[in-house]
Amino acid sequence: MAIGVFDSGVGGLTVHRELTRRFPERDFVYLADQANAPYGGRAGEEIVDLTRAGCERLFEAGASVIVLACNTASAIALRRLQQTWAPSLRERYGRPVNILGIIVPTIEAATGLPWSYEAERHGEKVEAIDVIGVFCTAATAMSRVYEIEIDKRREDLAVFSEACPGLAGLIELGAPAEELRVVVQDHVDALRRRIGRHPDKAILGCTHYEIVADVFAAALPPGTPIIHQPAAVADALDRYFERHPEYELGGSGRRDFLTTGRPGPQSELVSQFWGEPLTFAAA
Repeated sequence: MAIGVFDSGVGGLTVHRELTRRFPERDFVYLADQANAPYGGRAGEEIVDLTRAGCERLFEAGASVIVLACNTASAIALRRLQQTWAPSLRERYGRPVNILGIIVPTIEAATGLPWSYEAERHGEKVEAIDVIGVFCTAATAMSRVYEIEIDKRREDLAVFSEACPGLAGLIELGAPAEELRVVVQDHVDALRRRIGRHPDKAILGCTHYEIVADVFAAALPPGTPIIHQPAAVADALDRYFERHPEYELGGSGRRDFLTTGRPGPQSELVSQFWGEPLTFAAA
């Protein structure tokens, strides 16, 4: 048995790397749906279907818990799969299984509050004192999940999402550093113009963007706090496993990397981020 990590491509490796650091003795299976990446510009039903297919492949590979290391899949597909699909899988495989996302841990990190918390409304308008900028895919921006869920918990935070179409694809293909710098700077400037100033904090709301977190940091004013999803997800999963010891997660430290796309070495950008060449096998 193992922990499964799913993404449309290589972005989920940012979460995967942090999880393997936090749980080094556990077995992991990573699946990149590179044949269909990126997800950000796809229709909602298509995202649900692709995410379901990826999760099914991971459960067949022995995963007991799957982390959707993809904001788009987490925003669009997770709730549907948890409510209408996962219960039947527990019966089919004869073991506890579940699918978890990365947006809930990110919102907990951004608000400093547990997911179960919901602010009481007293009818008085609260002037927002901090602005959070969310850089994300078009599908995540359209879902407004960050705006809606953060507002439920913190009336003193204003959230603005900046969709970055094509950026995940550039990172997936290993685009040159200068090209990535120009694209990121354009989106940071676009968000600044919409808000009227730079955000007080930033969320990299696509796991691909974590690979170029240093580029975002350079484009934002010095010292701007960036909420990093990998650490937030690892913290949340640690708490989840403490509450749910029933999941079988393996104990040999196995690491498998699968792709629906072309198997073999990944881009130089991914290798630099990972710290060594990384090769995927065919899913």
